[in-house]
Amino acid sequence: MNLRKPVAMALSVALVGTLAACGGEENAGGSESGQGANGKTKLVYWTVDRHDADYIKGVVDQFNKTNQDNIEVEVNVMSENFVQSVDLAFASGQAPDVFSAKMDFVNMARKGYFEPLEPFMSDEIKKRFESTLRDSANTYDNHIYTLPNGGTTIRLVYNKDLFEKAGIANPPKSLDEMVDAAKKITEIGKKDGIYGFALNFKNPTSAMERSVRNILEVSGYGVDGYDFKAGKYDFAGYKEVVEALKKIRDDGSMLPGVESLDIDPLRAQFAAGKIGMYLSYSAEIGVYQTQFPTEVKWAAAPVPSIDGTIKGKNGMNGAQWLAISSKSANKEAAWKFVEYMYGEENMIKYAEAGLGMPVLQSVAQKMKVPDIYGYQDFVPTESDVIWPVKPNVDSNLKGLKYADAFWKYILEGGNIDAIIQDLNTRYNEALDKSVKAGDVKAEPDPAFDPLQLK
Repeated sequence: MNLRKPVAMALSVALVGTLAACGGEENAGGSESGQGANGKTKLVYWTVDRHDADYIKGVVDQFNKTNQDNIEVEVNVMSENFVQSVDLAFASGQAPDVFSAKMDFVNMARKGYFEPLEPFMSDEIKKRFESTLRDSANTYDNHIYTLPNGGTTIRLVYNKDLFEKAGIANPPKSLDEMVDAAKKITEIGKKDGIYGFALNFKNPTSAMERSVRNILEVSGYGVDGYDFKAGKYDFAGYKEVVEALKKIRDDGSMLPGVESLDIDPLRAQFAAGKIGMYLSYSAEIGVYQTQFPTEVKWAAAPVPSIDGTIKGKNGMNGAQWLAISSKSANKEAAWKFVEYMYGEENMIKYAEAGLGMPVLQSVAQKMKVPDIYGYQDFVPTESDVIWPVKPNVDSNLKGLKYADAFWKYILEGGNIDAIIQDLNTRYNEALDKSVKAGDVKAEPDPAFDPLQLK
């Protein structure tokens, strides 16, 4: 029985329903975009972020009240199935005017979804951001499509009270210590529904990008299996990390039901004191202030490495934010809104609210360090860097993505060495095709040193 077709149809119907509910005219920028009944130019902004949604809505409301250009912006939080929603919106002529560029940047740029920003940018803005722009993250094919706002550091977030009750003196620095800590917490808490470890495995890619990726980076490996030194994909480093996660699940130390757990339900469980530890972004600072206020005494520690030895720098995420739709009928108005959002005062306030770590030096120098619980644990140090961007080969990849393949192994078992070999073969075949097509660049860098990244 083929279940794929009904599931795909259900997803399409759901997304169409979402877009239909928004309304809108073809190529007019999505829901209610275009010229409003009140004579205002109406724009639609889709954001993928939930942790800062209330704050952003307040900033947008201020723009709507104060701008002198008769522009009104509607914010839609589109976290679930964001990439699919954007694809469907462009295909159906209901694309938003402004949207988050944080997810699937290269593929969206390749599909022509973004409007180049350089024709709108003043010399002052170009100079302000020039040192922060990265190819395949902010620019693609010699065009600027999005500017950075805040970056996010990744840490191991843990419940201090549960660690103390379990007799664990310090957060884990190695995989063995992480497995052991998860087991000890579960042993003292299982009767009360408390488990040592969790990740949001409803989306294996999201789960591993906030955990396994960074464990491997500080252990001296590359990004999502890509070896910058060799210019090839090699997933061998995943073996020990994936085996550790499987051990945590097999011995009952992982929160039951993680296969259907999204990040917000995970956060809710952590806020309720039911999870000992997990790995995630600095967004958690704001999450536990507003979204899931908690009495739990929590802290954040450096990401553990495979064996406790640090052989590479910890990767920061971010450096992408807003993009203008190539299909917007109101691009000048969209830029005025984008320019407002990227205004230095707004970026300083955003950083001071603890919603993102500043990537602009001018913002970092002028902001007041927020007196917010947990903030200091996530402040970037010399050990936190933005890694180079891996070549995106998804469009030419056949079979399961790496995160899905490893999660399937954690659930069902199998031959981990064979899985790694299969991933290496398929990803490098996809890489070769992508390079030949001119979609990506992948040149070996024999001098690449993950400890020397800045």
